[in-house]
Amino acid sequence: MKAALVGADGTLLHEARRATGRERGPEAVVETILSFAAELRALGQERYGEPAAAAGVAVPGIVDAENGIAVYAANLGWRDVPMRELLSRRLDGIPVALGHDVRTGGLAEGRIGAGNGADRFLFVPLGTGIAGAIGIGDRIEAGAHGYAGEIGHIVVRPGGTACGCGQRGCLERYASASAVSQAWAEASGDPEADAADCAKAVESGDATAVRVWQDAVDALADGLVTALTLLDPRTLIIGGGLAEAGETLFTPLRAAVEERVTFQKLPAIVPAALGDTAGCLGAGLLAWDLLADQHPQRPTDSEVSA
Repeated sequence: MKAALVGADGTLLHEARRATGRERGPEAVVETILSFAAELRALGQERYGEPAAAAGVAVPGIVDAENGIAVYAANLGWRDVPMRELLSRRLDGIPVALGHDVRTGGLAEGRIGAGNGADRFLFVPLGTGIAGAIGIGDRIEAGAHGYAGEIGHIVVRPGGTACGCGQRGCLERYASASAVSQAWAEASGDPEADAADCAKAVESGDATAVRVWQDAVDALADGLVTALTLLDPRTLIIGGGLAEAGETLFTPLRAAVEERVTFQKLPAIVPAALGDTAGCLGAGLLAWDLLADQHPQRPTDSEVSA
């Protein structure tokens, strides 16, 4: 878990981390979130002379942001957690905003990160899976049912590898960091090898690594071209663990996307700027947005959100 105190202008005032401890069960994870937030608010009181004005929390899985419910998260094992209510109660009734982790990270990248100034962008982190955040103006599109941006489940290889969602050939089964790790572990014969090792082997000229890497890049380009055909973003922001390979990823990816576009306008393809602090900053921005919606006169920059 990552948490932060965030100023009204998006400034990161304080950051802290704590183990999720999901092996203890979903109830224990929820309690850790609540106690972590309470400690952070107390720190704000001590350091700035007043507690946080609002709180934002971003969680994975299916999220009902409107009603403040963490509906389902496979990795955490929870269902229908009334996160907003629980957190507000623990934090003495302050306003609480709940968001999806990728869309929240996309909010931060759009406003104060790599998408700053772009009127339309798509943020795609390549991690254990692949998801996306659709940025329009200074907001992130959630969709009618809260599922907008699930680019990882675009089918890029029909009839291909089975995906946990029930389909076959989904993008995240070929181009996520975990998919590249699995492919390289099999190709190299080293069960401990991961995507970072594959990238290093590509840089050293290993032909097998180049093939594995290019397969992933080609699948990613296919998925991204489908997305840009539908969404016409000005900027594609690529983040997550796989993006840490830098130009080892971005040089062939830009080329692969350019090869595939016909009538579409080629967007700028750029690395995410905020790294793994994007979620914290985005959660803080959610909290500030909630305050702004409730109180038309925006709080001063000296106040903080957790």
